[in-house]
Amino acid sequence: MNTVQPSAPADDWTVRRVLEWTIGYLKQHGSESPRLDAEVLLAYAWGCPRILLYTRYDDALPPEIRSRMRDLVRRRAAAEPVAYLVGKREFFSLDFEVTPAVLIPRPDTETLIVEALALLKGRTAPQVLDLCTGSGCIGISIARNARDSQVTAIDISPEAIAVAQRNADRLQVADRVRFLTGDLFAPLSDGTKFDVIVTNPPYVTTGELAGLSADVRLHEPHLALDGGVDGLDLLRTIIATAPQFLVPGGWLYLECSPEQVPAVIKLLEATSSYVNIDAIRDLSQQPRVVRAQCPSPSHADGIGS
Repeated sequence: MNTVQPSAPADDWTVRRVLEWTIGYLKQHGSESPRLDAEVLLAYAWGCPRILLYTRYDDALPPEIRSRMRDLVRRRAAAEPVAYLVGKREFFSLDFEVTPAVLIPRPDTETLIVEALALLKGRTAPQVLDLCTGSGCIGISIARNARDSQVTAIDISPEAIAVAQRNADRLQVADRVRFLTGDLFAPLSDGTKFDVIVTNPPYVTTGELAGLSADVRLHEPHLALDGGVDGLDLLRTIIATAPQFLVPGGWLYLECSPEQVPAVIKLLEATSSYVNIDAIRDLSQQPRVVRAQCPSPSHADGIGS
């Protein structure tokens, strides 16, 4: 890999050697997962499954593959996210297209999917609303796994909606996922009701943006990150408005940072519009999702659920 590697005969650049050099180079340039980054980039440059690299360690790489890899490594060393370089990210065992118009899906957000699917199990044609859908990873994952569900997905960014629509088409759920462009609940007609509302809204505080890692700060859309001075701007609006769009007994699931969970619970309690409020831990055992139920008639009568 000529310009970014020590000089050596071209036929010495085997899969093993390219990976070893790239891992060291990316480690020096701040990658937190240099081995994974190197393998994903080389598999993409070569157009092969990542697993194939392990069986072809001693194969020499053709010049065109080395050239492609060299460009990818240079861009990754400049903090460009791997997901944007290869154009996709795995989430909930599905491959989602991602572009700089959408936030890169994080594993902790899978907690939302697990909880929503557990709630929807056994329900007939449940209606689901995915607010701030971005790549569509939440709503589409629910549609793929709750085969009877009907999902409405909303985002304020037309570019994000375009990405999400392509993901729905490719993952074969376009007939059950409706996409709307607008600010939170604004595109919905009066009287529209949902069994479940799920959302991963922007919740990074404005002051924290400057301290984010370079790959996030420089490349991911601030529109999908900035939640205002305390990070709760959109969460306040969602909490205040969601009861108008939930069926009696319907549920609201909110992702936020572990540090924000107590404040989010207080906001929910202050409305007097919810019951059964609690927090759910993510894969790292940190409180990540807050859920709350819209009272059903039985709650209003003091009978309980």
